[in-house]
Amino acid sequence: MSTCLGQLRRRVLGLSLEETSYLRRGFRGANPAMRGRLQQVGEAFLGGYHKALECGQAAGIEAHLAGLEPELSGFACEGVAMGLALLDQLAPWSSSRVARLLAGAGRPHAYLVHVGVGWVWARLPAGRERMRRRLDPLLSWLAFDGWGFHEGFFHWRDYIHAEPPPWRLRGYETRAFDQGLGRSFWFVNGGNRELIVRTLEEFPLERRADVWSGIGLAAVYAGDSSDSELLALRKSAGNYWPALAQGAAFAAKARQRAGNSSTYTESAVRTLTGFSANDAARQTDLALENLPADGAVPGYEIWRQRIQRQFATSEKMPKDKTSLNATVTPAPLVSSIVADGDKMPGL
Repeated sequence: MSTCLGQLRRRVLGLSLEETSYLRRGFRGANPAMRGRLQQVGEAFLGGYHKALECGQAAGIEAHLAGLEPELSGFACEGVAMGLALLDQLAPWSSSRVARLLAGAGRPHAYLVHVGVGWVWARLPAGRERMRRRLDPLLSWLAFDGWGFHEGFFHWRDYIHAEPPPWRLRGYETRAFDQGLGRSFWFVNGGNRELIVRTLEEFPLERRADVWSGIGLAAVYAGDSSDSELLALRKSAGNYWPALAQGAAFAAKARQRAGNSSTYTESAVRTLTGFSANDAARQTDLALENLPADGAVPGYEIWRQRIQRQFATSEKMPKDKTSLNATVTPAPLVSSIVADGDKMPGL
């Protein structure tokens, strides 16, 4: 419910719709249909963000999400998470609004909620460890993904030339950042394969797999591309096809969990992975079995590597793999033996 205080919060902390517009950001490469799609995504995100500022809490969010086109509800929930995370950051003495969102209306969109938190970390990095302790231990890495998306979205002219992650990030945080950066490149380049490939060519080899993973996720979850365009993208991934497929599988799982898969989800996942959307989502579930807790390598990365290995060794590997830039090589697992340990929460 909107209140006078909520209206004041929106006036002070709100963002102009132009801030996420294709033209305002100077993005490139999109055809008219894709440009319209990206505009819809931005409007849904900001609508959720402003609703959170007006409400000031998780209560009342469910009705807002229910009133949206199902395919856009995840983006709106991401915006809601940013708004509530910002209020949590400004009032750290109160109970976590984000935690209540995850326990309620945001539960079906858990991926996007964690990503939305990362938008706040990009703007107010102080106190992020306190906030992170309130998140899911596995999915909290997605907040660093959200940080990467934010930076690539708002500062893309720097990052398309392989600007390194912010100095505040250490270790695996930089890799999760690059995964979000890859998602932003889908938006920045309007889903245009040639521009995406040109952007990736700027990056050192050791960063490319994570960026390709983010591109795969965005191409399925946010994209509106034809099968022929996605097929060309898959071929362009070359050695990094398993990473692209893993990102697509994450998108399939996110939409399956939220119950908002579409005919586009199905065709895009099939084109990029060779699996149906449900089967690709199932690969992410299988890879969670007996997943070890974080050690020298985070459980989140072991999870991603398992999924990539499943695709790289699958009989459903693209039939025209000889036409790729190079032979697809399975991403190595941290260990050839599955380590025992606490099973991470399923998605």
